[in-house]
This record gives sequence, structure tokens and C-alpha cells, in this order.
Amino acid sequence: MTSGLPFDDIRDLLNSLPGPDTGAAQMVAERDAQLTKPPGALGRLEEIAEWLASWTGRRPQVVRPLVAIFAGNHGVTKQGVSPFPSEVTAQMVANFSNGGAAINQICIAHDLGLKVFDLALEMPTQDITEAAAMDERTCAATMAFGMEAIAGGTDLLCIGEMGIGNTTIASAIYLALFGGKPEDWVGPGTGHDAEGVALKADVIGRAVRFHKDHLQDPLEVLRRLGGREIAAMAGAILAGRAQRVPVVVDGFVATAAASVLYSADPSALDHCLFAHISAEPAHERALKMMNKKPLLDLGMRLGEGTGAALAAGIIRAAALCHSGMATFEEAAVSASDKI
Repeated sequence: MTSGLPFDDIRDLLNSLPGPDTGAAQMVAERDAQLTKPPGALGRLEEIAEWLASWTGRRPQVVRPLVAIFAGNHGVTKQGVSPFPSEVTAQMVANFSNGGAAINQICIAHDLGLKVFDLALEMPTQDITEAAAMDERTCAATMAFGMEAIAGGTDLLCIGEMGIGNTTIASAIYLALFGGKPEDWVGPGTGHDAEGVALKADVIGRAVRFHKDHLQDPLEVLRRLGGREIAAMAGAILAGRAQRVPVVVDGFVATAAASVLYSADPSALDHCLFAHISAEPAHERALKMMNKKPLLDLGMRLGEGTGAALAAGIIRAAALCHSGMATFEEAAVSASDKI
């Protein structure tokens, strides 16, 4: 029986996620063995081609890739956890809309669609050191809003975020889900010095202690310690799985959204590829906790979906290499000539 609470629909969805299409993956493996290259010569590109087929149920292709950026503001910023004011979130959203941010340029370079979602920036979440960030209804509704990211149709979803203070939020989520000490999960974020990092550690420690009696359920962790952009990203990941759209997860903050779903069901992220390892120190720790291998290591820590967008270019190349490359028979190349 269900309780009728807002999270019930989310839990039902988590309990009914579709699995991979093993038949499609097998067809990719069989074709790969016939392509004009030595077996395994394209490394992870070959794995990516199988991954695409597994979750779309068809020959690998990426025709309508989309980068979705979710933006939210956080009450915890009043604790001094960011060197930038909360107003910067809305200013950067305007910059995205005007085409002036790094993500815009990467989307142009790789021919990616871009949508930006403003999540009530004028209404920051509550300060997590004093109250739950959101009530259950707000959190569930925000997850549902995030699910709409793929409503216009896409065959590869890249998720990213913008939100002053959200590395503190992400660190608090990791601490609540994976344990350890506050210092294990904090880093410089948008540019803190050692004193600022220590302040962040103190803030997330206080927040987790304040909510400690309610953190056994990952969805409760999300609503109590999270933010609207993190809830929306979690919803987008779930929608991708339900509708068989592969998802590319960006960096430190986007991975925090994924970690909530992982903690509820480790298989919930099987349709996800983790784009890169952030220069934010604790990102590597989080990825290892979930046994996830990032695609890129470029020393980036910008957010905005930039790492996911770069990974999308590689994913498109992987699909084209598989689908467009000739077989030995098609190219009239003798199999004995393989090196």
C-alpha cells in the first residue's frame, strides 16, 4: 500500500525502471567484429556504441542531443559558503540565454541543443543548517519538472547546473549518503581559499547533524539537503531511463543528483555515462563510491554542463564510427589483412 505522499510516485518509478536491450547490444558487438579495424582498437568508443544501443534499442546514433541546464538558488549562501552573491545565478542564466557562456560555445562546436531551466531563482531553498531545503511536495514537483527536459524529444540528454552555493549542497548530500567527515567532501568551489573551504566543511557538518535523524531515505536526503536544480536533475535522469534516453552526467554537482538515485537503487544509473572527473577534489571520491569511470579528465570545474557537452561530442563520434564505418566485406578488405 502507498501512503499517498508526493514521493510515492518517484518510488514507484524507481521500482519499475526498464532494463537494457541486450539484443541490440549483441548486434552492435557482432557488427563491431566485422568493422575495418583490429578488435578493440577504438577502446571505450566501442563500449559507448554498445551502451547507446543497450538503452535506445537501435543501431547507435545521436541525432538530437540536448544539454539541459537547471538553475537554482540556495538559502545556505547566507552562511558565506560562496565568494559570489546569489544574484550571479540569474545573471549567468541570462548569459546562457544570450549565448555568452562557455557552454554555448561547446554546444556550437558539437552541434548540441541547449535548454536552460530557471527554477524559481527568486525563491531560494531554506538554509539547510536550520531547516529542510524543501518540503516533500516541492521536491517531488521539482523532480517532475526536471522530467520534462526530454519532452521535446532527444536521443542523448546531457545534464548540467548553475547555482551559487551548490557545491556546498552537493558536499552535504555526499556526506549524508556516503559517510566520512565533512572535510572529505569539500573543495574550493568557485574559488575559496583554505579558510573558505574550512567554513564550508563546518557548514555541511552542521547541516548533516541537524538532519541526522531523517537521512536514511535518499529522497529525504535530497529534499532536506538538496536544491531545486539537483532535484530537477534527478528527475531528468529518471525520465531518461523511463523513456530509454541515454543520459550524460556532468561534474561534481550533477553527480550529487545521480548519487541520490544510486543510493536508492544502484542500477538506476546504468543508462548514464559520467562525462568527466572534476577538479573539485571530492568528485573522484564520489565516483569511486559508485564504481563509475569518467570519460574525460581535463581539470575542469565550471559546471554548466560543459563536461557533459564535451563528452557528447565523443559519444556522437562513437556512434558514427560504428554505424558509418565499413565492414571488411563492404570495403573489400581481406580479413587476413587485419593488424
